[in-house]
Amino acid sequence: MINKKQLCKFLIKAKKASYASGNKAKKIREKDKSKTILFKDGNWKYYDNYFGGEPYGGEEVVFYNNQPVYMIVYYGSVDKSISDFKKVYKFLQEALTLIPKDKPFRGPKKYRQGNYTYTNKFEGEITNFSGMEIITFKNKEIYRVKYIGGLVNQR
Repeated sequence: MINKKQLCKFLIKAKKASYASGNKAKKIREKDKSKTILFKDGNWKYYDNYFGGEPYGGEEVVFYNNQPVYMIVYYGSVDKSISDFKKVYKFLQEALTLIPKDKPFRGPKKYRQGNYTYTNKFEGEITNFSGMEIITFKNKEIYRVKYIGGLVNQR
């Protein structure tokens, strides 16, 4: 069985260095039109593969010693009334850098900056969880993502 504390620590490092880092993360364009972000640290490897535009979806997988041990799948979109996605995603990336140490699924339970508010409602533990994140602008919902994940390949 994988060490959950080490997994959480690695996830925080990997997520901050990947999508949450904005343009710093190297994105690989795949033949199937998806994008992949990779992060490696010792025996750990993080793989984030997603499709999108709007709406978008993807998966994150963590490998330890080249064996898959954790995954999360996600799907969501920005409201159709929003034409400038960049501001929404920039705010999302800020929120995702504040990932909770003991529940490193997405971002914090709540984060506010100016007229934007990020809310992350989830249940479960690193072994098995689900949740939804919402961004509002001036109290109007403009973004929603659902996600589910946990440990894999443990028996």
